[in-house]
Amino acid sequence: MDPFAQISQDIDQMFQGMLGDWSGRMNLFNRAGQVFMPTIDVKDTAKEIRATAELPGLEEKDIELSLVDRALWIKGEKREEHEEEKGDVYQCERQYGAFERMIPLPVQIDAEKIKASFKSGVLKVTLPKTKEAQSNRRVIDVQT
Repeated sequence: MDPFAQISQDIDQMFQGMLGDWSGRMNLFNRAGQVFMPTIDVKDTAKEIRATAELPGLEEKDIELSLVDRALWIKGEKREEHEEEKGDVYQCERQYGAFERMIPLPVQIDAEKIKASFKSGVLKVTLPKTKEAQSNRRVIDVQT
């Protein structure tokens, strides 16, 4: 086990013992102290590759997309602040963290026609294949 993750867990347990459990909200870090890493679905069709990433709590300005060689890079930074007051106890938490995901692309992409949209925490990227990449696809008959 990562020693820093263990220290983080120990500190969390200590504060939970003193302040009660304040973990009812989504955190940048999970309980093991690991950094948030978005899930990404990738679909490869005859004409394009579509990537959908769940990025809860982020805004469009927090996301950077780039196409480098044969890879789509999704980078982002999440900032979370939470303040809560219960009686005489005041708690203020701030968490920051960056993530980076690289999706290898098996074919050439028409970079001029890439489209991306971001709505309700979901990023959708459409990467059209070049005409050459589309024509290189061959369906192979399987015989029994």
